[in-house]
Amino acid sequence: MLDLFSDEAPWSEPLAEGAVILRRRAREQGEMLLALIDQLAQQNPFQHLITPGGHRMSVAMTNCGDLGWSSDTRGYQYSGEDTLTGRRWPPMPEPFRALALVAAQEAGFSHFQPDACLINRYEPGAKLSLHQDKDEKDLRQPIVSVSLGLPAVFQFGGFERGDAVQRVLLEHGDVVVWGGPSRLRFHGILPVKPGVHPLAGAYRYNLTFRRAR
Repeated sequence: MLDLFSDEAPWSEPLAEGAVILRRRAREQGEMLLALIDQLAQQNPFQHLITPGGHRMSVAMTNCGDLGWSSDTRGYQYSGEDTLTGRRWPPMPEPFRALALVAAQEAGFSHFQPDACLINRYEPGAKLSLHQDKDEKDLRQPIVSVSLGLPAVFQFGGFERGDAVQRVLLEHGDVVVWGGPSRLRFHGILPVKPGVHPLAGAYRYNLTFRRAR
């Protein structure tokens, strides 16, 4: 069972060259981060996007920062505004940016400057199929991914979709950083199991920080 009040210190767990899990790294900030997500969602609500293949994503998404990520039947894209509403994305909260910078530095990426934060909300059964993050212009910049709320199984594979994958449990406050030789590895989330988290309720939230331009 998840113990929110454990005094166990954060620690690093290597995944591959250039990839690491910073266990519990954001746990103490969890309540504040979730409150900020709620504020951002009030400005720009979560949406279930449509993939280029015409499928409705099970994960609900919103964004903050200079750029946001979106998907529709025309493809995947970054834009300074929500393509569905025409509104600009809310600014990235400073605590978000500070967490991303510190986590990247701890993982060995000292020059990370994120301009986009994707905010995903998973309800039980929601998943994210294996994929690569390759729509960013500078692939020297890492990905920083923060898990909040319900636990989920993270899949971290190779450079082809059919390569073997590692499956690791991510819990509230865990941060995964990958870049360098691991930047284009396939990754995803298996269907989230039902549960109730003391702070996030029946959801898992994920903050994914990127340098898109």
